[in-house]
Amino acid sequence: MTTNPHDIVPAHLAVQAMRDNGYKNAAYAIAELMDNAIQAGASQVELLCGERKTQVDQRKRSRIEQIAVLDNGRGMDAAVLRLALQFGNGTYLDEDKHTGIGRFGMGLPSSSISQCQRVDVWSWQDGVENALYTYLDLEEIKNRRMTEVPEPTPKQISITWARVSQNFDKSGTLVVWSKIDRCMWQTGKGIIDNSELVIGRMYRKFLDNGQVKIRMMAFDLDSLYNIIIEKYALPNDPGYLIEKTSCPAPFNNQAMFQTWAGDTAYEATFIINFRDQEHEVKVRFSYAKEEARLIEGVSNAGSTPHGQHAKKNIGVSIVRAGRELDLDTGVVNGYEPTERWWGVEVEFPPSLDDIFGVTNNKQSARNFSELLQVDIQSLLEDGKTITQLKDQLKEDEDPKSPLLDIAHKINSQLSVIRGLLKAQTKGTRTSEKRHDPYKPQKIATTVTQERKSQGHKGKSDEEEELPKEERKQAIQATLKEEGVTQTQAELLAATTVEDGLKYIFAEAPIDNAAFFSVKPRGGTIIVTLNTSHPAYKNLVEILEEDVDKADMETLRSRLINSLDGLKLLLMAWARYEDEQPDGIRKSGAQDARTDWGRIARRFLENE
Repeated sequence: MTTNPHDIVPAHLAVQAMRDNGYKNAAYAIAELMDNAIQAGASQVELLCGERKTQVDQRKRSRIEQIAVLDNGRGMDAAVLRLALQFGNGTYLDEDKHTGIGRFGMGLPSSSISQCQRVDVWSWQDGVENALYTYLDLEEIKNRRMTEVPEPTPKQISITWARVSQNFDKSGTLVVWSKIDRCMWQTGKGIIDNSELVIGRMYRKFLDNGQVKIRMMAFDLDSLYNIIIEKYALPNDPGYLIEKTSCPAPFNNQAMFQTWAGDTAYEATFIINFRDQEHEVKVRFSYAKEEARLIEGVSNAGSTPHGQHAKKNIGVSIVRAGRELDLDTGVVNGYEPTERWWGVEVEFPPSLDDIFGVTNNKQSARNFSELLQVDIQSLLEDGKTITQLKDQLKEDEDPKSPLLDIAHKINSQLSVIRGLLKAQTKGTRTSEKRHDPYKPQKIATTVTQERKSQGHKGKSDEEEELPKEERKQAIQATLKEEGVTQTQAELLAATTVEDGLKYIFAEAPIDNAAFFSVKPRGGTIIVTLNTSHPAYKNLVEILEEDVDKADMETLRSRLINSLDGLKLLLMAWARYEDEQPDGIRKSGAQDARTDWGRIARRFLENE
């Protein structure tokens, strides 16, 4: 066979070039075949890896020889089967009608040739004995012996696959890769071990709700009864809210994270108007439970099996039609170990593919990923608001415009969650236990009792006579509302009430501009430092963190920085007072400074 020498795209050259089509590895290429299976209504999918011992460097080693994906979906007739092996063709190309995980018509042929030189396909709709067969072979295409997809014909499936499979149903499809030359893993076990977490993460929602089961098996082609490895894929949830997953014990049967209960609650919904229709995008937030990080006898929860599992799932999970496209690391803070303890999931429908910038191999959402990596605050120059920036992007016909609110919410919410995670393990270091952590509270309580005896009454004094348990419950509830963890809230409430302390000093992220909050509850005054405020970093954290491990030069630098922070804080107050208009507001600010200074002097004199 010959081709026209003036073809715009010479097929024998184009197909070779398409081998480098951007699949990250074999796991992502295999996922394309599983997408097709699920789209075709399959409830059972099998990944079958056949290997054979071959002579390698004077030793016989197992090497992968064939990879098959079998499903019990609807199967294809001759016309559809032939279309399925054409590049850029398929049955899921109508963007107005399409709602499933397929669409681009590139999956089967492009994923296959990214890993192998030959792909054979059988499909049947009325019993496997009526299977139709066709194939693609790169060698034949290269030599121009194959210029079109062969017309499907009846052909019996090899006995090999019948023996190792559990899934030849009344309808289905079998795709077999051979002449495998680009798979980075050399054995069936290697393919399954390295694909398990990726496949479990991609299809976690389908696996969790029982819509599909995925069996993975490696076997010896020379001895079909020699099963090397066999397992079923378990959900791998980077948000760690699914109960039965591949996460190691004790979190294999219980959720390791909890839903974020901030102002957005667990799930925030964004409405995007596109092509005269409204489309919903869901953003979900979660973070680690205390028991996942505070483990008796374990100084570093990240070194535990479940901590190592979480390390492999760092990033924002971008989900399209229930199937994960990518675990995007654009917002991840470098190699900060605590990044493994939060989860963010963004889910959108296929109708927004063009807005999100979904690639044809369904491995990323390019537009959204680019926006996540941008420092949005740096775009808000000259006092520009998010709304104004959004309008500007819209005017410039930038496709990322509708995504700006979502990216901004993720960045701002992560800032709060990171502060909460830092607060989770606050106070667990041995260096913090070498002095009395409640010394300032005891001093302040003594001075407050003295002021009460002089006739100075406070709002918090009214509840001092309530029963102890009632006081503890009120304190705990308030601390949890402030963002303090359950364990710390219980400890602080119990210590404060039992020891007769008047003050509680807590640290937690606060979602406003205040450096600290003051709340009278249960007969106490709760002072919560805002760990998200720059003043906390410059005045408190800089002195607390690993002081016993710091050398003299580091300590000197920290003290200087802390002094600078204190001066800046006082100058900020000075500017606030200076900006008040003459009259009651300015007098009130000056009086507040004087009154506070008087009480502060008494507190510090006692120290």
